Amino acid sequence: MTNYDFLTIVFGARSGFYSRLVIMKRTTFPLFRPTCLGLHDLLSGLRSTLCGGLSFDARLWDDRDPISGASHVLSCDGHGLIYLGMFTHNQRGPMPLSDTRPAQSDSAADILADLIERAKKAGADSADALAIADRSIGISYRLGILEDAERSESTAFGLRVMIGQRSATVSTSDPNPDGRAALVERAIAMARVAPEDPWIGLADPALLARVRTAEGLELHDHNEIDEAALTALAQEAEDAARAVPGVTNSGGAGAGASSMRVDLATSSGFLGGYDGTSFSVSASVLAGEGTAMERDYDFSTARHFADLATAESVGREAGNRTVRRLGARRLPTGSLPVIFDPRVSNSLLGHFAQAVNGAAIARGTSFLLKKMHESVFAPGIRILDDPRRVRGLGSRPFDGEGLETRPLTLIEDGILQSWVLDCATARKLDLASTASATRGISSAPGPSTSNLYMEPGTSTPADLIGSVSRGFYVTELIGMGVNPVTGDYSRGAAGFLIEDGQISHAVSEMTIAGNLKEMFATLTPANDLVFRFSTNAPTLLIDRMTVAGT
Repeated sequence: MTNYDFLTIVFGARSGFYSRLVIMKRTTFPLFRPTCLGLHDLLSGLRSTLCGGLSFDARLWDDRDPISGASHVLSCDGHGLIYLGMFTHNQRGPMPLSDTRPAQSDSAADILADLIERAKKAGADSADALAIADRSIGISYRLGILEDAERSESTAFGLRVMIGQRSATVSTSDPNPDGRAALVERAIAMARVAPEDPWIGLADPALLARVRTAEGLELHDHNEIDEAALTALAQEAEDAARAVPGVTNSGGAGAGASSMRVDLATSSGFLGGYDGTSFSVSASVLAGEGTAMERDYDFSTARHFADLATAESVGREAGNRTVRRLGARRLPTGSLPVIFDPRVSNSLLGHFAQAVNGAAIARGTSFLLKKMHESVFAPGIRILDDPRRVRGLGSRPFDGEGLETRPLTLIEDGILQSWVLDCATARKLDLASTASATRGISSAPGPSTSNLYMEPGTSTPADLIGSVSRGFYVTELIGMGVNPVTGDYSRGAAGFLIEDGQISHAVSEMTIAGNLKEMFATLTPANDLVFRFSTNAPTLLIDRMTVAGT
């Protein structure tokens, strides 16, 4: 297949249901290395995420002139159209983050109100609607060459309708009146044949958020960031990584900027919306040769551009981490203390979040099912979920059902205090919602954490390492061998041997195993908590785990 200056893919969904999404670009410009993307692969990758498993076909045009339109149809089989536009380097110009709110989102409130009104007239007892609009820029840079520059833009609308105890959730990216009519018709038809669920329903109107914007949370950065600035950032990160002695090759560096607008409306009277931005810079390099080659990376992500770590520090850390992995070998199987680096310690908190999720509790599929108000962690441990954290990556002023968010204490002095609940799971458990509902365009609300973190301890990481005569310091985890019902834990791991309280040689091809109930009970946090993710934990010491190697 030829390389194209401007590429458009149009999908035909056999449902005849319209949607719109921007994916990627392909170009012949010398600044970019052309990539090969088969139409079959693209369809396979999108089948589950875009249309929820619906089958669809594609039309591929060669747009030699982006203004006059398509000049060739390479293949087609249309049954209703879903448009996907490919942005290329000839669409130059800055993309200021102050301008990244798509124009369509200006009328999102009107569209949501119209969808709800149409749904009520069509027979819905209640309804809510969600709009998500976003734009993003992504830069890829490798071995001193700009490999890729992508712009994407999408606007989508989701509608949930309830008829009695039945409900359905559908989505579209077509904001036009005909598209809205089709969306409502489809939602009503699906709801009428859906199974009954006695727990569905909108939030109590008396509990809806009064503050319906993100004022004070500082989620949106109004600075103007364009491709040139992001390219310079990626270049600086890669240059710093490649300058580390021992680095032999580059996996590339990247930088990105995105902006998103979220609007939510319900038939019970809620209407709110907020904007948010995010920025990132990353680098990945290799060291060594042949079978002794090692790879590692570093990155930084923030709501505000000024809060990013410097590109030079990200690159340097990526290089240093990679070189430190050289000479890795396996350890003899045994029982050892294990220390989790902050890059991976948050995964333990993720398993905890899964165990206290209201959906798991309602199904009876959590190893913490009978532990409410009992000791789960060691005394002194405190775990919170704070959706009101200023500039937090998971912050939001209201949840996916319109309830005002608030900090939630899950563990206090080692004792379990609360589940994470949306309205439906709260009703099932005869409890109150914790305003923890999240939802996607095509999915009903469900409980989830926002900015989950474990408060830091008093010991430094060096203190924890120094307390271990022989142990395993874990910097990488592989696989997902965790049983949420029993708490059994087994994952591949790599890192470093601890000998006489000091970091020794690199270690790889290991398996660590235990049970999360026992691991939580003997866990000791260090004082180095840094908010890099939406789930964060400091360095963590587990008294003893099975470490399997040779």
